[in-house]
Amino acid sequence: MPRPPYPNAGPYDNPMNRMFVPRLVGLAVVVFIVIIIGSTATYVVEPGTRGIKVTLGKAADQFLPEGFGFKTPFITTIVPVNVRQKTVPLRADCFSSDLQQVVMELRVLYRVPEQSVVQIYKQYAGDPFDSLIAPRVQEAIKEVTALLTAEQIVKNREQIKESAIAGARQKIGEILWVEDIVIRNLELSPELEKAIEAKMVAEQQAAQARFTQAQKQVEAETAVIRARGEAEAIKVRGEALKLNPAFLRLEIVEKWNGKSPLVVPADRNTSGAGLLLPLGEPPASTP
Repeated sequence: MPRPPYPNAGPYDNPMNRMFVPRLVGLAVVVFIVIIIGSTATYVVEPGTRGIKVTLGKAADQFLPEGFGFKTPFITTIVPVNVRQKTVPLRADCFSSDLQQVVMELRVLYRVPEQSVVQIYKQYAGDPFDSLIAPRVQEAIKEVTALLTAEQIVKNREQIKESAIAGARQKIGEILWVEDIVIRNLELSPELEKAIEAKMVAEQQAAQARFTQAQKQVEAETAVIRARGEAEAIKVRGEALKLNPAFLRLEIVEKWNGKSPLVVPADRNTSGAGLLLPLGEPPASTP
C-alpha cells in the first residue's frame, strides 16, 4: 500500500490550499479597492443644500443641484452649502434721538440664494451671517432708532422693523436675503420705563375724557334734533287741524277707549256740530 507523500502535512500544506488562500486574499483586496473607488467617485447632494465641486483646491463656477452624481475619485470633493431659511438671535445696542440707551433682542430670518453659494464660498470664510448679515442689521437698526425718541421706539416696533429690513437689504445686496427681523424684547432703564408708563397712562385717561365729552355732546345734539322734530310735528298737526276738522275726529275715533266725553265741541273757526260719542258702559244684554 503506497504511503502518502506528506504523512505529517496539515490542511494548509496542501499545494491546492496554498494557492487558494492568496487568491482569496487578493480578491478581497480588489473588492475593497473597488468599493473605495466607487464611494469616492460618487456624491449625493442632500435636500435643502447645494454642492460646490472643488478639484485640487479649485472651486467650480457652477453649483451642483440636489441629487446623485459622479466625480473624479480622490482629487475632487463636494462641499455642501445650506440654502434653507435660518433663524439666528442677535443683540443690538442702540441710542434714541433723546440719548436714551435701548437694547434690542432680535431674531433675524435669512437664507442663502442658490445663485450666491459659489460666490460666498470663494469670497467669505466662516458663517456668512457673522460676516455679512449681523453687522449690517445692527447698523440699520441703529440708524432707525437714532431718528426716534425712546417713547416712539417703544410704541412703533412695526415701523422700526420695516425700516430696518429695508435698510439691511440695501446694505447687504442680493448675495444674501434677509426674510424678516423680529423684535422680541426692548430693554430700557428702570427710570425710563416708569416715565414712559406714566405718560401712557395719562394719555389714556385724557383720551377717555375726550371720548366721554364727545359722547355727551352727541347726546345733547341728538336731544335738540329730537325736540326740533317733535315741534315740527306738532306744528304740522296744528296746521292740518285748522285746514281739516275731520282729521281731529279721525284721531279721536282711533284712540277712543270707550270712556271718552259725550260731546266734543267743534272748533269755533270751523262749521259743523260737535262729535257725539257714547258715554259709560254699554247696557248688558238680557238673556
